[in-house]
Amino acid sequence: MRLTKKRVVLFLLFIFPLICFLILSTGKNNFTKLPVVSENIMDISSLDSIETLKDHISVVCFLGNNIAENKAGFFNLNEKIYKKFIAYNKFQIIAIYPQDKEVQAREMKKEIGAFTDMIKWKFIAGSEEQINALHASFKSKETLYNLYSFRAFLVDRKGNLRGRINDKDSKEGTLFGYNIESVSELNSKMKDDVLVLFYEYYAAFKDKNKNKADRKEVGL
Repeated sequence: MRLTKKRVVLFLLFIFPLICFLILSTGKNNFTKLPVVSENIMDISSLDSIETLKDHISVVCFLGNNIAENKAGFFNLNEKIYKKFIAYNKFQIIAIYPQDKEVQAREMKKEIGAFTDMIKWKFIAGSEEQINALHASFKSKETLYNLYSFRAFLVDRKGNLRGRINDKDSKEGTLFGYNIESVSELNSKMKDDVLVLFYEYYAAFKDKNKNKADRKEVGL
């Protein structure tokens, strides 16, 4: 079979990533887990009694007081991260906005929803004090500007903030959140880290089931 340019492109886009995943999935704990950069962050149930971060893989973002001005980053987040993981179990994006910005938040949700199923976008209102307290619990070196952050934060199922501890582009090497205004950072860092976190849970689930099967086999 002649190796055409089209076949090479198809291999690089579809077959090669699948081979890499299969190689990873055959090993036991042979991958690097995504570091915890802050433990036990404030749960969003303090803002909305119905919603929670626990038992979910969550991306938390802060819309701020000028939602219309900052919406480009949230469209980036929707295109590069949300659409990639919408089919994954227990994935969600939490969008925090000030209580008096309901109309702007609803308008942005409508605009994003023109291209997307919004079932896993959760828009949650909070007071200035609640929003600042939630962000402060991440223990990031940065502060909110007008209740807005250009960073999105990745929270695991136990309510811990995940990120990077040896990131060459971050001050002191720790990456607490991902720049939603940078498509390249969403593609090269955040997408990979969300995948690592999902695979971490997949590997733990597989090992747990294997241990159960082994115990059953020996009569324990």
